[in-house]
This record gives sequence, structure tokens and C-alpha cells, in this order.
Amino acid sequence: MTQKSIKTFTPREIVDELDKHIIGQDAAKRAVAIALRNRWRRKRVTGDIRNEILPNNIIMIGSTGVGKTEIARRLASLAQAPFIKVEASKFTEIGYVGRDVESIIRDLVEVSFNIVKAEQQEIVHTKAQENANERLMDLLLPPVKRPVNATEDDPDYERYKKTRNRLHEKLMAGEFEDREVELKVQQDATPMMQVFGPLGMDDLGMNLQDMLGNAMPKKNRIKKVSVAEARKILIDEEAHKLIDMDKVQAEALRRAEEAGIVFIDEIDKIAGEHAGSGPDVSREGVQRDILPIVEGSTVKTKYGTVRTDHVLFIAAGAFHIAKPSDLIPELQGRFPIRVELDNLTEEDFVKILTLPRSALIKQYQALVEADGAALSFNDEAIKEIAHVAYKVNDTTENIGARRLHTIMSRLLDSIMFDLPDDIKTKKIRITKKKVTEAFEDYMEDQDLSRYIL
Repeated sequence: MTQKSIKTFTPREIVDELDKHIIGQDAAKRAVAIALRNRWRRKRVTGDIRNEILPNNIIMIGSTGVGKTEIARRLASLAQAPFIKVEASKFTEIGYVGRDVESIIRDLVEVSFNIVKAEQQEIVHTKAQENANERLMDLLLPPVKRPVNATEDDPDYERYKKTRNRLHEKLMAGEFEDREVELKVQQDATPMMQVFGPLGMDDLGMNLQDMLGNAMPKKNRIKKVSVAEARKILIDEEAHKLIDMDKVQAEALRRAEEAGIVFIDEIDKIAGEHAGSGPDVSREGVQRDILPIVEGSTVKTKYGTVRTDHVLFIAAGAFHIAKPSDLIPELQGRFPIRVELDNLTEEDFVKILTLPRSALIKQYQALVEADGAALSFNDEAIKEIAHVAYKVNDTTENIGARRLHTIMSRLLDSIMFDLPDDIKTKKIRITKKKVTEAFEDYMEDQDLSRYIL
């Protein structure tokens, strides 16, 4: 299905799109689909009540590797929305205590700015490329001004024009891509710096860099690069000239406010009152630091101020030890939607290996094809791989679908190593027997399985 504008996606269509990448977890997909559709619904609401409609933030509860992060990431991609993933446990480490949690929103705005800037660069790309090619022509054949007293058919100037036209044709045909040219590029007059400090100071280095960079003149230096590389540099420079950066900043701020998605992983690691021994700080203190941005506050960024009232927050955690109810009540109240993700079964593993657009088997087939060979798996082999992954998860630590990466890597280890030199092998077929033989020793020896798989 062709990517549509998000306003035309119904919740059912959003789930259908997520189904192409994520197996199972229907409850979580429904929850995020409704939350995303509600954003479009809110935009159509008129009157003051529109500002009172807040996003339904979500807590996803499930073991690692069941699809929590992937659901949030694919949702953001589907919505073409600014998306940032942070780990709540980072804020419990010494050195991060008091680290400005508003940096989450600043990072979100930075992502939003890059998205909008890339869109604008795409719009002006054709014109920027034309200008860049003209500048390349000036590097290859410096321009000559027509003499003031020259006649209409001045032979020298006509000869120059013909030469330039021939060079232009060769440039467009790609004949000069490897030729080196000398390009004048700008470099900052001040070195990059980083400043560490207490609360609210984590962006001080960046802000000082901006201020000093604006105060000090830019230095130019001559750089020798190929025509292909020079074209990329010049296209970026020309696109920057054609884009209205003030409008880009304004749109970036608007998108961060209206469409931003923040995924807070490992939120269960900050649940509970006591951090215990070790290099940790108060978990409850971290919750109270995060609370204001989830509740809705104004955050200053280098592009302007952002209100977080309508940013969608999706939290996730395994909650093996702590429970969602162990979070402080104020934070619980800001995550009214709770969905539990199911542990993956053998049947789920079979589907994960084969059905998604970027299924693991398809990835390995593409890698093998790069060496001129073909890789295939029969149905029994795929079922056996799923069985091994499920069994190892059941007897050791359950890491969900990530276990499939371990199993596939171990299974194809010798093939991927020998393939470039083994030119006779053009067709590689994986059968159930090969899978069984590859993991027979590991499955029998539980201690070996724990270390290797």
C-alpha cells in the first residue's frame, strides 16, 4: 500500500500497517492506533475545547524483545512524526542526577528540525543541484567575462562558450566524477567544546558554541575533493541558501508540539521508593523530574520554546519486579492507557522469521545474494529454528525475538564465513537436519546453552 497522509489512516488501517512489521500484540497496536488517530481528530475540533484535549499516554508492559520499541518506532515512521527514545534508567546513574530531563524535549525538537529541513531540501533539490553544477563548471573552467568592446561574434568568447558547453555535457554524463577539484569550504573559528555542570547545564557547551561561532568570523580553507564529493557539498550549500530557515524552525517547533512522540523505555527501573545499594540515585526523584514534561510544561530550546502538553508519551517496561502501581500516583495518572504485551510463542517466531517485510530470513538471503549465492529454508527448518529459539528462551533468560538473531547467527556462521571463497556454492539450502545438528550439543548441555545462546 502506498504511504498515505496520516490524516487518511483509520485506526484499522494503522493496525494493518503495523502488522506488516510486527507480529501479534494486537492490544498494543489498537491502543497506539487510537492514540494516533485521536491527534488527527483533535486537529478537527474547533473552539477552546481543542486545547483541553490531551493525548492518552500509554504504558506498554511486556518482556524484552516482544515488540514494545518496534511498535513505537514504526508508529512514528507511519505518522512521519518526530520521535525520540530515551531510557529512564539513565537518569538514575550518578553523573545524571539532576541532569536536565528537559534535554529529552530538546532532542525531540532537534529531530523535528532535521525532518523539516530534509523535506525542504528535497523541495529545492533540483534547483540546488543546478546551481551546484554551475559552480562545478566554474571550478573546472573558470568563467571569463565577455570584453566590453567585443563584437557580437567575438571569436575568443565564442570559443570559450563552446568549450564550456562541451565540458558541461561531459559533466552531466558523469565523465568527471573522479577528477579532483579545489573547493573552498568554511570551518568554525572556535573548537568544539563540551561543558559538564549541574541541573540545566547540559546544553551549556552547545549554547556557548553557538554564541562564539556567531561572534567569531568563519575561516575558509581549500580542500581537494572529487567532483562527486564536491557536488554533494555544493548542493548542501545551495539548498541552505534557498531554504527559509526561520520557517523551518517554526515548523519544527510546531511539529514537535503537535506530533512529537517520546518513547520512555525501562520505566519500571525507576518505579519504587528505594534504589537499593549501588551507583543509583532516588528513583522517585527521577519520576518527579520527568513528571513536569509529561504533565505539560514549557521547555526552552535553541530553536525557541516548546510546550509539551500535546506530545504523546509512550512508556514501556518489563515490570518483572516492580508494578505500574509502584510509580508515584501523579505519574501514573499521566499514563491512563495500559496494555500488556504477550510473550512470543513458537508460532510467533515462525511468523517473525518469514512474514514481516524485513524478516530475518529475508535479511540473510539478501546478504548471501550479495556474494552471488542463493539461500533458502524449507518449512521444517524454519519451524525447528523457532523451536530452538523458544526452548532457549524458556530455559534461560527470555529475550523474546532477539533470540532469533543469536540462533540465526550461530546457524549460518560457517556459511557466512566461507561463502566469499567457496565459489562453487551457488545454492544453499537449510533443512531441519542441519538446524538440529547445529544446536544438538547446545540443547543437551544447558550450561553451554546459557553461555553461547
